[in-house]
Amino acid sequence: MTPGLRRFFASESAGGLVLALAAALALLLSNSPWAGIYEDARLFPGGFHLDALGLSVSQPLLIWVNDLWMAVFFFLVGLEIKRELVGGELSSFKQMILPLCAALGGMLVPALIYWGANGHDPAARQGWAIPSATDIAFALGIVLLLGKRVPSSLKVFLTAVAIIDDLGAIVVIALFYTHQLHVDMLAAAGVCVMLLWALNRARVMRTDVYIVLGLVLWCFVLKSGVHPTLAGVATALFIPMRDGKGGSPAETLEHALHPWVSFFILPVFAFVNAGVALGGVGMADLMHPVVLGIAMGLLSGKTAGVFGCSWLMIRLGLSERPSHASWIQLLGVCVLCGIGFTMSLFIGGLAFQGLGTEMEVRLKLGVLGGSLLAGFFGALILSWKARVR
Repeated sequence: MTPGLRRFFASESAGGLVLALAAALALLLSNSPWAGIYEDARLFPGGFHLDALGLSVSQPLLIWVNDLWMAVFFFLVGLEIKRELVGGELSSFKQMILPLCAALGGMLVPALIYWGANGHDPAARQGWAIPSATDIAFALGIVLLLGKRVPSSLKVFLTAVAIIDDLGAIVVIALFYTHQLHVDMLAAAGVCVMLLWALNRARVMRTDVYIVLGLVLWCFVLKSGVHPTLAGVATALFIPMRDGKGGSPAETLEHALHPWVSFFILPVFAFVNAGVALGGVGMADLMHPVVLGIAMGLLSGKTAGVFGCSWLMIRLGLSERPSHASWIQLLGVCVLCGIGFTMSLFIGGLAFQGLGTEMEVRLKLGVLGGSLLAGFFGALILSWKARVR
């Protein structure tokens, strides 16, 4: 395992713990006498005006976190994807084929399960992509807490699946959760992308130049109707990987961003999005098709999709089982792929936007329930395997 991957795993492990604490705090506050203060904080207003670009934005804190701060998260995801494609675990077909097929299966099967439960409801079926996501921070956090009971090859496999999963989520957001388009703003965003390409071709190595242009791109994408987090990915893909002197601007920036994303951006996202009042929740709410579709999609759909496709590729001889890993250990890691917390909440917010508080509560119940069950059973399988050995 490379030193870069070791640093990545260490950051994700601690970040997963902070993420869990932020989500628990949100749940605690939203079910306490301070629930009103918590809600006011989520909706605290803010905005800016850029007269030179003809842009004016005014949104509450919740939207700023989901649209701007999460663009930084997607920027980091873009850097990770580029690193793995250029010289990492996804740089060759042989390395890519197993996690690629596993990730595709892990997106398709949960979506089918959700659709089977909610296809009859035009509003609810918009959330078909919610259980297709994997939260790499939580999943890797659990794996690393288990220590040597999980082979390093499975940690690499889980990371690769989650990264491809994030790439799939980006495509889904761009294709299915983009609403009314404004052609003028989209054209301006296209100009920004061309400028980023020109900077890359000109071998400009200063990352701050790319970031400033990326912020301008974010503004135009925000006003175009396409979700603005995609600007983060687009900017990241143009950051140079090598500077000709043995250094890597992209990897340097990735390592600098990791602590901020793991210990600030994602926990704040969890804090403002995970709060749900449980006072009036009854069995009827827990058995609602939206809740069941999300929870079962994450728990059983992810397991069946990721493990089933992995088993098929290995049995067909198109790939090899991760080294020093048994089938039971592989199954345990595949169950952990059902922890969808951050990305599932994010996609759900886009899918159910404007559909009211009831749908928001169902989204959170499904995501939290499915993710907790996947984390529990995945850790149980991996721990049981270690005791048997």
